Amino acid sequence: MVNMTLAVPEEMYAKMKKYPEIKWTQVMRSAAVQKLEALEAEGRAWREHAQKHAVKRGWSEAHEIFKF
Repeated sequence: MVNMTLAVPEEMYAKMKKYPEIKWTQVMRSAAVQKLEALEAEGRAWREHAQKHAVKRGWSEAHEIFKF
């Protein structure tokens, strides 16, 4: 696993310190996973949309533009 340093505002850090029972590393990791999944889903949706329109305009042209 790779280590990563994260900077947070002092006010946020002070609030986080009030909850020492929370594993903040896991919270941050989970948030990153959720964001990545959302981005990947958006990318899949975009590719599916582009592929549907590619059929109408000609596959070879769309293949060059979108690199399917």
